[in-house]
Amino acid sequence: MRLTATAFVTVDGVMQSPGAPQEDPRDGFDLGGWLPPHFDGELGQYMNEVFEEAEAFLLGRFTYEAMVGYWPNVTDPAVKVGVALNTLPKHVVTSTLTDLAWNNSRPVTGDIVARVTDLKNTPGKELQVHGSAELVHYLAGHGLIDAYRVLTFPVVLGRGKRLFADGVPPTGLRLTDSRTTPSGVAMHTYETTGQPSFGAIA
Repeated sequence: MRLTATAFVTVDGVMQSPGAPQEDPRDGFDLGGWLPPHFDGELGQYMNEVFEEAEAFLLGRFTYEAMVGYWPNVTDPAVKVGVALNTLPKHVVTSTLTDLAWNNSRPVTGDIVARVTDLKNTPGKELQVHGSAELVHYLAGHGLIDAYRVLTFPVVLGRGKRLFADGVPPTGLRLTDSRTTPSGVAMHTYETTGQPSFGAIA
């Protein structure tokens, strides 16, 4: 499986608490809920397409806890995101959670790099990370992410957790897909290509 990270971000790269004011108020963040005003039908269809590529999910503890409070109750078979989340394997990186009651959830502990590498070597489509800022930072730091889906929303916040934190290793990217929605959301898919190239403008 290839490991993909999908993130909703603002123009200045903030990915914290997109869905609701109290989704992720850590570190005093009080600007949550910036996504819903821009969610439209085309964005919904795009996300359906993303989840159709999933073979399994890799989630951080905080994102797992946020999802488990909502998605197990979404049982309409027409909601493709819910079907995928409720049926496919969910690998949760955690050293504290012991009761993973959500169907097909399993903990990832110990040597995280080795465990994730083993998952990537499993046949299938995509091992998908959604949200999970700290997990994405960790995976990026170890060169484990094969592609990013970056959905940029037309808003600037100025503070909050960012997709690419300070100290992220320099990484080259290749744009493989680009779309926009009527509400102004830009969806870009980038494959990682190793070390970036550098030069000078003559």
